Amino acid sequence: MRLKASLIRLFGTPHWPTVALTYGVGLAGGLAARRIGLPLPMLLGPLLAVGVLTLAGVRPLGHLLQAPQSFRMLVIPVIGVAIGGAARPELLDEAPHWLVSLGALGLFIPLVHLAGFRLLAATGRIDRRTAFYGAAPGGLVETVHLGEEAGADVQMLVMLQFLRLILTIFLIPVAFSLMEGHAVGSAAGAAVRGGALDPADVAVLIFAAVVGAVAGLRLRLPAGHMLGPLLLSGAAHVAGLTDAVPPGWMLAAAQVVIGTALGVRFAGMPKRRILDALALAALNAAVTMGGALLFAVNLAALTGQPVRAVFLAFAPGGLIEMGLIALSLNMSILYVTAHHLLRIVLAVSVARYGGPRIGGGP
Repeated sequence: MRLKASLIRLFGTPHWPTVALTYGVGLAGGLAARRIGLPLPMLLGPLLAVGVLTLAGVRPLGHLLQAPQSFRMLVIPVIGVAIGGAARPELLDEAPHWLVSLGALGLFIPLVHLAGFRLLAATGRIDRRTAFYGAAPGGLVETVHLGEEAGADVQMLVMLQFLRLILTIFLIPVAFSLMEGHAVGSAAGAAVRGGALDPADVAVLIFAAVVGAVAGLRLRLPAGHMLGPLLLSGAAHVAGLTDAVPPGWMLAAAQVVIGTALGVRFAGMPKRRILDALALAALNAAVTMGGALLFAVNLAALTGQPVRAVFLAFAPGGLIEMGLIALSLNMSILYVTAHHLLRIVLAVSVARYGGPRIGGGP
């Protein structure tokens, strides 16, 4: 009885056959997205598949699609550990040459976030809290969580962040493909791999995930359940304790869980709001990518990096997808990855600490 009570407190009382079917839909969406070459397929595929069926009001087994949000919270540390795994010992040797652009990123993130927030709020289509968290240039999962805690419109917030991400990671690979004359990113077949896992690696990654999540939450770090594991994993990789990352199947499973959990949040969302979200996300994408291009043009000579590398490092797309494009174009993947790691931390930090100060009015 105690176990049953604990499970109810953790997961609620969902209709478990529907939950199983929902994750099956999410997995199918991820596999289909991977087959057609959609960026970040195991996250965006489930989100699209489950989101479309939820918006359509489909009721398999007599219930709307269901996915306990607690499952999402349990797998987020896996993503944090994987992102931290992009760090390498060479980072310490190359990083001093990146100080100018890393410092500029600290200016870029709050500027484009503020500009995007002001623009979205000025349309009058959404409240200020939703505009603020929806304009965050990074951290889809984290900013949705922070916005939910702050009382933002979660349905609209998920749409804004999802469309911000998908517009960026679709448009940038297309633009680079046109410029380079060949496919880039995931379409080019590039892959990022960690070292082989041995028992010591497993222990380090589990320590980073569990201790990082607990410490991050207790220290009240921004999105601590992800940032804590990210920081511990990054430190372990820079120190050379491991060069491994969570296996691909685990990372894919975590993304399916997260994408599915986000997709079910569209229940009851009016179709008209999707068009509103698309228009608002396009405005925000224009601000962030236009700002990234402006910073890249002015920073390239100071950093010794080509304009396209600086632009890629500042563009608010998925860390993995931006890294794959860098790999395809023979850019410094460490340079691009380091900036995206900092971008995520800065974006979530600005969202966390700026949110309570913007008010909640229309």
